[in-house]
Amino acid sequence: VQLQASGGGLVQPGGSLRLSCAASGSAYSISDMGWYRRAPGNQRELVAVITRGGFTNYRDSKKGRFTISRDNAKNTVYLHMNSLKPEDTAVYYCNAEIWGVSYWGKGTQVTVSS
Repeated sequence: VQLQASGGGLVQPGGSLRLSCAASGSAYSISDMGWYRRAPGNQRELVAVITRGGFTNYRDSKKGRFTISRDNAKNTVYLHMNSLKPEDTAVYYCNAEIWGVSYWGKGTQVTVSS
């Protein structure tokens, strides 16, 4: 499975972005898809995950500002981010699980700055 993330960029505090991640290859076997991020000097952390059936789980601090969604027909997962803060600056990675094996995209940079 190959994962291609897009949608990152520079945004002002309070702004919004939508990240997309399209899966190709054996995408029909994907169960969970999710977004993680790594801020400078920090470890990679979970942002949100969504099952094939649409159940979601968020890292507590992201709930309310971030929304994860998924289009199974397009094998694509989205992350809608609102009210962005400078501390949201990070490289965002999408993840897909197939039979317990994790696959990762290359990441897309999100920078929140005025």
